[in-house]
Order: sequence, then structure tokens, then C-alpha cells
Amino acid sequence: MSTGHDREIRAALTLTLASRFNTALAAQLMLGAGSAVAVMEAKDGLRDIMENCPQRLVDALKDTSEAEERADRELEFIVRHGVRVLTIGSEEYPKRLSTCEDAPPVLFVLGNADLDATHVVSVIGTRRCSPYGQDCVNRLVGGLKEKAGRVLVVSGLAYGIDIAAHRAALKSGLDTVAVLAHGLDNLYPSAHRDTAAEMLTHGGLVTEFFTQTQPDRLNFLRRNRIVAGLADAVVVAESAYRGGALATARIAASYNRDVFAFPGRVCDETSEGCNNLIRDNKAALITSAADLVSAMMWEKPQQEDKGRDRGVELPLFPELTPDEQKIVDLLSKTNDQQVNTLSINAGMGAKDLQPVIFSLEMKGIIRILAGSTCHLNG
Repeated sequence: MSTGHDREIRAALTLTLASRFNTALAAQLMLGAGSAVAVMEAKDGLRDIMENCPQRLVDALKDTSEAEERADRELEFIVRHGVRVLTIGSEEYPKRLSTCEDAPPVLFVLGNADLDATHVVSVIGTRRCSPYGQDCVNRLVGGLKEKAGRVLVVSGLAYGIDIAAHRAALKSGLDTVAVLAHGLDNLYPSAHRDTAAEMLTHGGLVTEFFTQTQPDRLNFLRRNRIVAGLADAVVVAESAYRGGALATARIAASYNRDVFAFPGRVCDETSEGCNNLIRDNKAALITSAADLVSAMMWEKPQQEDKGRDRGVELPLFPELTPDEQKIVDLLSKTNDQQVNTLSINAGMGAKDLQPVIFSLEMKGIIRILAGSTCHLNG
């Protein structure tokens, strides 16, 4: 790590610890100041960054010696084990997740996963899945490889649907990422250690939690927002009436992500949650990977990528303003970007971006898909 990067990571760890893991507060300060280092350098004037900064955090940052000592121990583990640390506001931080208002200030990553992959799907469901649920997952993931090419599969490494999704991805040659509910010094459940080890070279492990964090129930609930926030789409493969998968689906909808569910027999307890999502119009019904690919418009970008591989250029639009050309260039490189992601990539505020998108849409250059996703017409 470079000295500047190392300083930023240490400051981000210290701020997270000093805020007593109020991650939303720490992230808000980092984004407001521009970096964690800037927050720590301005800790005597926090209310200049955040007008309503809680007094307890103002007081906590007056003496950060204990937090800095703990941060240094974490840094030792990070360096020793080759952990990547992604801080919010940095170029490396996952762009989809950065658009979520409760995104964690720090992510710890093991493995080689591209968290900004062109297509990302989170596959979730019950820990007590049936053979039907497992078959749905296997056919979905295998079909995605065939019909959409490279898709990053995200889940939570838990028993049932989660581990089925990870193993199906590995079998199909797709990268897969597990979002953990504890630190990287541990692995839960230990029965999935071999799969997790294989994922390190075909995806990886991601967590917001420091080492020595136990996989408590609350941590599983917290990690669900990351499972939702990393993805373009969330698929509930099988779920009972209640469960963490349904909570993740609700979070995904609040993030403006597309939510899908496999239907099941009305008498099957493990399909009741999926059936209810579909009945209440909280998830779109899918029966195969083809349904998902069609709904997400993932086939067309793949064809365009093949065209570029053959040297075929996308049409040029000579009568574009500089801002319009910037958006077209971004979509030419990575099609189907959400408006929030485009805003970040283009360095434009939402108020400035909206009229540009509208103009491009009126000219027939782009169209808006489900989930406020901008698609460049081929």
C-alpha cells in the first residue's frame, strides 16, 4: 500500500472504531469531508462537515489513542493476510454499493473479485432449502453463464440456497462472492471452508466487520444490505413466510434494485415467502435464467461486446453536447448503468445529470430500463 493509501485506511479504521461502529455516521463524515484523513484532521470542527454531528462522536474523537491502537492491530492482520481494504469515496469502492445511503465506510476483501463487474446478481433464500430450491439455483446460475456470459454471483455462504449458489457458480465457471457476517479471521459455517477457499481464486470474501467479530444474529441482518447493495438484481430462490432473504429483498427494493423470485407450490412451506413476494408485486416471477436475462436486458450488451471484439464500432453521435458525449462514452464502455452510478462515474450531480439523460432519451440514443438503468441503444 502507498503511504497515502495506508494513511487513509488507518484513519478510516480509527473513525469507524471511534464512532462505535455507527457505520452510516462514519461514512457520511468521510463523504462530507472527502476522506477519512480529512475527517481526522478536522476533528475539532466536525460540525463544519456535519451540522448535526452527535456530541458523543465529537467527544470520542478528542482522544482516539485507543481506537488508533486497535486500528494498528487490524492493519497488521490486513498486511499479513493480503486483505484489500476499500474505503467509501475511493475509486476502488464498489460503485453500486456507494449509491446506498447506509453503505459501510470500510470493506475488507479477500480474493480477486471484481465488485464492479458488468453484471452482478445476488442469489438468496432459505437455509433449509428443498431439492426443488437447489435445482432452481443450479439451472439459474448455469443458464446465466450460457446466456449472459460473465456474471458475478453474490450470496452469504450460509447453508441452503447460499452455498448452492456459490457452488453452482464455481461449477459453471463464474466468479462468486460471499458477504460475511464476521471478520476475516474466522469462517462461519466452518463446513463451507473448502468452498470459501476455492472462491478466493474465483471471486472472494467480503465483509465490513473487523477481526474478532462473532457471527451474531444482528450481524447477519446488517450484512444483508451489502448483499443487496452490491447487485443489479436480487433473486429469491426459495423462502418460507419469514426469513433473512425476505428482509434482503425489501432492502434491495429500497435501493431501487430489481427483485425476482421463483414460484413454488402453494402447499410448500419453503416457497411461501417467494409466492407472497410475487403475489404482492414485490418481486417479478422468473422460471429460468432466460427470464432474468430478458428482464435485465443482459443479452444485448454481450452482443455489443462481441462486436467490439471484432473491431465493430458503436455509432458516433456528432451532434452531442460535451456532457451528452461523456455519458455516451461511459455507457459505451459499460452499458446498463444505474443513474446513481452514472452520476458518480461522470462526476455530475443528479440535478445536472437528469436533463442530459432526458435529452439523450429524446434523441433515441439511450433508453431507461427497470431500476432507473440507462441503456445505450446499439
